[in-house]
Amino acid sequence: MWDANAEWWDDRIGDGNDFQEELIEPATERLLEIWPGSTVLDVGCGAGRFARRMAELGARVLACDYSERFIERARSRTASAGVENIEYRLVDATDRGPLLALGAGCFDGAVATMCLMDMAAIEPLFGALPVLLKPAGWFVFSVTHPCFQAPGFVKFAESVDSDGRYSERTGVKVSHYLRPSARKGEGIIGQPQPQYYFDRPLHVLLAAR
Repeated sequence: MWDANAEWWDDRIGDGNDFQEELIEPATERLLEIWPGSTVLDVGCGAGRFARRMAELGARVLACDYSERFIERARSRTASAGVENIEYRLVDATDRGPLLALGAGCFDGAVATMCLMDMAAIEPLFGALPVLLKPAGWFVFSVTHPCFQAPGFVKFAESVDSDGRYSERTGVKVSHYLRPSARKGEGIIGQPQPQYYFDRPLHVLLAAR
């Protein structure tokens, strides 16, 4: 699915959009502890947009993704931009073995930007990180809040008769949030193929470590 969507996605948001530029990337950068020469593992790097940003901040980046087409696009974009200190690898982050092969104790930190909800299993990654990271190494990840992205999430607007007067009320109804589930959907409307979302409540994300 991601090979089918990779170039289409990158053509539309590879140069950034409001969601990335105003919300995700500034918040992630504030949490990072990047210094010149630090080594960072970028999991689920896609076309390498944030890997290139970390390299610009002075990091040496090993960026990996499960999609060969995304890795191809990432290498092409990085070469065109003249950015150095990034190595791209094709890695299945749901498989502990290939993750551990990246090198024990090699990384000052790791990043997973908006990809955990796309992964069928996150336990292998969370289990491998303590081995891959140096002592006091850090892990920064971002996800959309699973309470408001799960299939049981419904927006509503209704008219309410109260004491003979009508008023409008809007809100959200959330159901099934506490039960992990998988579903297909579109990250960007019109993409070539729908993708799988793996909805996990926050306590499941935190328990995976």
